[in-house]
Amino acid sequence: MQMYNINSNDVEYMETRALITPLNEDVNNLNEKCMIMFPGDSTTYYSFDSVSDDNHNLYLPEFLNSINPGNLLPHKLTLKRGCPIMLLQNIDPKIRLFNSTRLICRRFGRNIIETNILIGHFKGLRVFIRRIPLKSAEDYKMPFELTRKQFPVILSSALTINKSQGQTIGHVGIYLPNHVFSNCQLYVALSRGVSAHTTRVLVKNYVIEGHEGVFTKNVVFRDI
Repeated sequence: MQMYNINSNDVEYMETRALITPLNEDVNNLNEKCMIMFPGDSTTYYSFDSVSDDNHNLYLPEFLNSINPGNLLPHKLTLKRGCPIMLLQNIDPKIRLFNSTRLICRRFGRNIIETNILIGHFKGLRVFIRRIPLKSAEDYKMPFELTRKQFPVILSSALTINKSQGQTIGHVGIYLPNHVFSNCQLYVALSRGVSAHTTRVLVKNYVIEGHEGVFTKNVVFRDI
């Protein structure tokens, strides 16, 4: 808590720290816990959901808000000044605002979020994020097409191992509540940090029959 109070406005500090874990569910839980630790009041944004050609208003807003297709943004987004976020869409290739770009929140308007880029050549550049409309994927089995207008970001104090690929993180915490489940995922997690001294691993389910100590399985598909 004290470290967030001191460093919540420090781009260098936030850039070099992240937690990574295999599953989205654990990422969401970690991000919520980290966000609570940031000082100051939170700002919550709710999406605007609609259904095309719903002339008779068959679908109530409360029902649409409760739907969470995998490719859409969350209905409720809660942020604080200084918390790190990550883009989920390509916004502006000229300044490398791509999917997975990390930013830090600065100020919140009614329909805009002021941020600074956290990584890369344009680190520190001030950018403004607006709401964008996204449609539900065709393979998500619904009798209608849902359009959700929301800010294309999520909290990024914690990332999935897959989302962390290609990033170098100065201080990385690897949270493994269960054994990793896909090919070379453990290698990807362990290679995000810059050294063993700045990499910490927490393994919850560490018992492997016939071995004493703390272990996690390294899943490797030999055929691949």
